[in-house]
Amino acid sequence: MKIKRYTAVSMRAALALVRAEQGPDAVILSSRRGEDGIEVIAAVDYDEGLFVEAKRQHATAVGSDAPKPAPAASTQHAAAASRGQQPTAAQNKAQSPSSSGASQNQSPARAQTPTQTQTPAQMQTPALAQAPATAQTQATAAPRPVKATPSRKQIPASFRKLTMASLPAIAPELFAAPPPDAGLGAMQRELQDLRQMLETGLAGMTWNDKRVREPLKARVLEELTAMDIAPDVALALAAHTPQTTSLDDRSLISLALLVKHLPVVNDLGGGVSGGITAVVGPTGAGKTTTIAKLAARWCMQHGSQDLALVSTDGYRIGARDQLTTYARVLGAPMHSANSGMELARVLERLKSKKLILIDTAGMGPRDARLTEQLAALQLGAARARVLLALPAQGEGHALEEIVQAFARVAPEACVITKVDEAASLGAVISTTLRRKLKIAYVCDGQRVPEDLHPAHQKRVWLVRAALNLKAGAPPRDPAYFVRNFDRANAHA
Repeated sequence: MKIKRYTAVSMRAALALVRAEQGPDAVILSSRRGEDGIEVIAAVDYDEGLFVEAKRQHATAVGSDAPKPAPAASTQHAAAASRGQQPTAAQNKAQSPSSSGASQNQSPARAQTPTQTQTPAQMQTPALAQAPATAQTQATAAPRPVKATPSRKQIPASFRKLTMASLPAIAPELFAAPPPDAGLGAMQRELQDLRQMLETGLAGMTWNDKRVREPLKARVLEELTAMDIAPDVALALAAHTPQTTSLDDRSLISLALLVKHLPVVNDLGGGVSGGITAVVGPTGAGKTTTIAKLAARWCMQHGSQDLALVSTDGYRIGARDQLTTYARVLGAPMHSANSGMELARVLERLKSKKLILIDTAGMGPRDARLTEQLAALQLGAARARVLLALPAQGEGHALEEIVQAFARVAPEACVITKVDEAASLGAVISTTLRRKLKIAYVCDGQRVPEDLHPAHQKRVWLVRAALNLKAGAPPRDPAYFVRNFDRANAHA
């Protein structure tokens, strides 16, 4: 058994020292608080019997100064006890008062147990086992009365197996986190505020340096950011900024870059001038209204005799009623299809029509039925040109998710809907630029067909609308430009 004393500023630190040196099986023997902190006595390879015997021997050594009994009387009394006889009156008188007290305190079991210093011959003969011993043996046999040490049965089981691993469960208060220091918390908050001030100041210095080195590019980035253009798209557009310009109004540079690189469809070919066109998109994107506007525009130019409308939306109650109403007003036939095979049969019957417009079911990009709907469209209308309806008021990540979900049917172009309901056009413009998805039409209202505009005719209008919507917005924090446009300089 290895016993060692540890001193630390707290109980947690002292237990950490015990665990580091003696391991998790160390036993805590005692602990107290002193001038230097917490003092802990711990042992490893703990044997409770040896520990009790050591304490008894220590108490015996302390009591060795007590008066010693006469050797002869003690010997006679021990011999009589070994034979099972009572000592005579003469023997009792021969004993001193101190020896009588010692005999009463000594237990019978201990008197009959041979000591470690006895020889084999003494252990075989009980009478010889009680032979006169040395003064030290007598002092051991008759110690000064001390408080008895509890036996192993008297020690609670929880303390009998007290180890480093079980100590947190027995005394959880020793491992409780210290109460927070109010002064330390205030100092930490001040350091955080100081760090934010330094970061903001350094960000402003870095961005100001970039504005000095590349003034036109920095201005383009600021103006595109003000229109909510995504950072990656703004960087790609700003890369085309000229080094010098002859324009008096330099704010026109960002608008010119957007107008130049905005992907629009200049000629739809047979998109709505004939053939089969399907409009797909999420729920509430305005697909049915877009179909009605396209059909009304066709009827104004060519009449309704060569037009047919088809609906594949059999999921929503009353989903086909709106398109049926539009078909009745326009005087065009209306057909329904609930599967890919049924859609193929309907298109076969309508092959004499010059323009067939297909209105699909609106489903979110995470809808499990979307795959089935797109598969039916590919099976029944493999030759159809697909237009994707993108709501202008959608957020950037939501629009990206829509484009990815409907990429399976390979949309030829998109229709930006609900422009009149959008608070910003930066997200939808960024999505079309990032995905190189051409814009076929722009819808800015519910009127049929007045609020449907070809994108190549509304390119400048769309860019100016994006600028006007964010005209009163507060400027961005300089740290935003450092994080997104000048990372290398920010960490230099």
